[in-house]
Amino acid sequence: MPSTAAFKSYDIRGRLGVDLDESIAYLTGRGFARVFRPGLVVTGRDIRASGPGLQAALIRGLRDEGADVIDIGLCGTEEVYFATDHYAAGGGLMVTASHNPIDYNGIKLVREGSRPISAETGLNAIRDLVAADDFGPVEAQGRLQRLDPRTDYIARVMSFLDPAGLRPLRILVNSGNGAAGPTFDALAGALERAGVPFSFERMFHQPDAGFPNGIPNPLLPENQPATVAAVRAASADIGVAWDGDFDRCFFFDEAGCFVDGEYVVGLLAAAFVAKERGARIVHDPRVMWSTVDQVRHGGGEPVVSRTGHALIKARMREVDAVYGGEMSAHHYFRNFMYCDSGMIPFLLVAELVSRAGKPLSALVAEMRAAFPSSGEINFTLGDVGGAVAAFEAAYLPQARAVDRLDGISLDMGNWRVNLRRSNTEPVLRLNVEGRGDAALVAEKVAEISQLLRKAGT
Repeated sequence: MPSTAAFKSYDIRGRLGVDLDESIAYLTGRGFARVFRPGLVVTGRDIRASGPGLQAALIRGLRDEGADVIDIGLCGTEEVYFATDHYAAGGGLMVTASHNPIDYNGIKLVREGSRPISAETGLNAIRDLVAADDFGPVEAQGRLQRLDPRTDYIARVMSFLDPAGLRPLRILVNSGNGAAGPTFDALAGALERAGVPFSFERMFHQPDAGFPNGIPNPLLPENQPATVAAVRAASADIGVAWDGDFDRCFFFDEAGCFVDGEYVVGLLAAAFVAKERGARIVHDPRVMWSTVDQVRHGGGEPVVSRTGHALIKARMREVDAVYGGEMSAHHYFRNFMYCDSGMIPFLLVAELVSRAGKPLSALVAEMRAAFPSSGEINFTLGDVGGAVAAFEAAYLPQARAVDRLDGISLDMGNWRVNLRRSNTEPVLRLNVEGRGDAALVAEKVAEISQLLRKAGT
């Protein structure tokens, strides 16, 4: 029986040769086509060495089940999202392991209109077909064509920017030797043609499956010093770094300081409500006070959603939100099929800094001072249930408000805490935020951390 260990809640990912290989990719292609009957499917891949073989096997499976296939080649995940909608395809599949270790790969899947697929909406059905491996003979093979939607994709990304009146910026971009480099170059060309006065310093720009500068995961503290040093050396106004398939981007201010994800959400939320008064903004519940303040101050309506891309996208469609953001650096846009993008946030933050007359550090400092936060802290524990019970016993009686939308969130008045269990491992994730009192946040982090470690032993 073929292994289905790579099938997760929202995508497929696993170790090469153990959880995922070309035979699994082939069966996944057949399973996707049988479950969704898409007619036409878009496929792409990131820079990993296993990508061409896995994509070719995926394409064979799709075609053997009668689906016509468009291959857009080396690209970012968001380019598959765009192409799926652009070509009116019934689905899209991206071969990528994003920021996972070098011996991993995976597949991200969407259906028509680039709507997400989860375990409950088709992924488990595909998994079961793969496990059964009983597709039968090939009856009519679909067609294959190779197309390049990048020019149209760049035009869509550029539609988020108003080029008029921007002041010059120097921007350091770190592609991490992932898939971002060629797409960024196309975007930089469009910016130049539009007369946008931005100049760029590129680093780790050439796609390289060997990842000579490490796996592109800018969220890891050990991966940030190279970007910090480059921002300072270039005297850049902003630093930007992407993960492997560039559906997430991360920011550094002009001093090289990393900008926490929750404050990027606040910046983007403020930018959108300034352009569309009354706009709805969807956010996750882990750290939210700064975002809620930014949205309400701008005349918008904040809407909370459980964490996770499929859940955020569904909530955005439900309330017609213009933008949705997670502190993990996923940013979603109504005018981009409600999908996440790493190139659009880069443009919007650059535009915001260009127009603000203040450096990025100052914009972030205002939010950080008003609403200090701990960042997400992970605890690997032997007894997760015991730790949660001890936490609730200690803090529930003092809480002004309790919310169990995603884990447990407690509003304690001048500070707030969210505690969530991991879905896949014995880990608790802690976030603490406050109102203008960073020392209180640090005090509560230390206090709760001690409790969790003691009770979870």
